[in-house]
Amino acid sequence: MRLKGCAVKPKDAATLIIVRRDSEKPKILMGKRAAGHTFMPNKFVFPGGKVDAGDSRIRPPNDLHPSVLKRLMKGCSESRARSLALAAIRETFEETGLILGEADSVTITSRSPQWNAFLQHGINPRLDTLNVIARAITPPYRNRRFDTRFFMVEADLIHGDVYAASEGSGELLALHWVSLEDAEQLALPTITRLILKEVQQRLVDGHSPDVEGPFIYFRNGKPIIDKI
Repeated sequence: MRLKGCAVKPKDAATLIIVRRDSEKPKILMGKRAAGHTFMPNKFVFPGGKVDAGDSRIRPPNDLHPSVLKRLMKGCSESRARSLALAAIRETFEETGLILGEADSVTITSRSPQWNAFLQHGINPRLDTLNVIARAITPPYRNRRFDTRFFMVEADLIHGDVYAASEGSGELLALHWVSLEDAEQLALPTITRLILKEVQQRLVDGHSPDVEGPFIYFRNGKPIIDKI
């Protein structure tokens, strides 16, 4: 039970924004949270979720870009930074059935049931393809709070497609690739709308691992935007 006046501690979470460029306009993958969800029901979001204990127990052969790792470590340890990146890949797989990685000579192993489901495809996750573009912490007055890092990746190393029979958990409904212009017309959480603007800017200006992104949090009820 939460004591009155005490803010809920945010849980670490990660989101993956996949950019597909095989049509006239770049598209991103989004899905709709079911009406029964306590947190953001009926809202369109990027795939993602909470960090799991198993995310800290594997070490893929391809590590995070040094600049991405350094920027993530502004708010956590080195091992936690990798866990966040791996959570983004794992949660995307669980929710959509899409696999980010490529076959390696030796596939890593894990005792985690969630990671075993991923690794049974003979593909290692590729952390080096990820770029962290933003961080956001849910306002203190919410019953559920998350400290979310938003990762962006090109669809080149994505295996599978949402047009095929979905292998996802069903947590995200109406999964589809959508242009940024069309995405703005969807029912979006406020933070997701802000992140879309960051994605748009990076698609125009490029998204080098060295480029800082917004860190959005709240103080005395007011939004603060720093850099990550």
